[in-house]
Amino acid sequence: MPKTVFGKDYQFLEHKELLTFEEIARLARIFTRHGIEKIRLTGGEPLVRRDLERLIRLLADIPGLDLTLTTNGSLLQKKAQALKAAGLKRVTVSLDSLDDAVFKRMNDVDFPVAKVLAGIQAAAEAGLKPLKINMVVKRGVNEASIVPMARHFRASGHILRFIEYMDVGHTNGWRMDDVVTAGQIVDMISAEAPLEPVDSNYRGEVAQRWRYRDGSGEIGVIASVTQAFCRDCTRARLSTEGSLYTCLFATSGHDLKKLLRGGASDGEIFAAIGAIWGRREDRYSEIRTAKTAGLEKIEMSYIGG
Repeated sequence: MPKTVFGKDYQFLEHKELLTFEEIARLARIFTRHGIEKIRLTGGEPLVRRDLERLIRLLADIPGLDLTLTTNGSLLQKKAQALKAAGLKRVTVSLDSLDDAVFKRMNDVDFPVAKVLAGIQAAAEAGLKPLKINMVVKRGVNEASIVPMARHFRASGHILRFIEYMDVGHTNGWRMDDVVTAGQIVDMISAEAPLEPVDSNYRGEVAQRWRYRDGSGEIGVIASVTQAFCRDCTRARLSTEGSLYTCLFATSGHDLKKLLRGGASDGEIFAAIGAIWGRREDRYSEIRTAKTAGLEKIEMSYIGG
């Protein structure tokens, strides 16, 4: 969320426009009836949401749900134990470089890498594992950090995942020339520490898995630009004010808040969600062109990654 766009005068949504924790939990229960097994809390930055632990407790009460969270790590050292106690199972931490100058250039933030690393350590100590580290790679900015990041996390027990720089929204000024491909990333790491491919954990897993041949750990690469995975996508996204998006690259959503606050029953909401998902035709990653790249896509900071 660049400060040039989301500065101190930016008008965010009023609190009454946001779903309450109880409304989110109600929707989560309805989604599990459709077979949803995992819920990930994202952002923006989810840890700035006041009393987030209460939402986690509500979601953790839903049987059989894998509950996880993605964070920039700035508040993780402070909150890790409370998150675990509330019922959170795992965390994914965004970290694009170990170099402070490069990290700040990538993320436009006012906290150092050391704070993120301290948060990762606190999360591991709290038992929020397996812990994943996400690194977005942008050519000309942080590709020199790929191998140092791999070295740092290689024997840590954490899973480092490299993500191709994506054209989500318009505030990041995306260009294809900025993309370091998944294949190039694997080659860079394998030149120092040989890698071999690993089978996916489940159908629809977005990361391609690779392990070090010496058994010292594994990495993942998310190649949504160069190797689309639309056909196997099983993810839906719910925005903070109750719109359902069937694709990360969506141009519009479906209003579930209106149903929630309009007196609809759980059965009616269940049917509405099924109808929306049943007619989805999202395949942006497969048809990425100059024409489609110009569409008014929803910002990633709005519906999460």
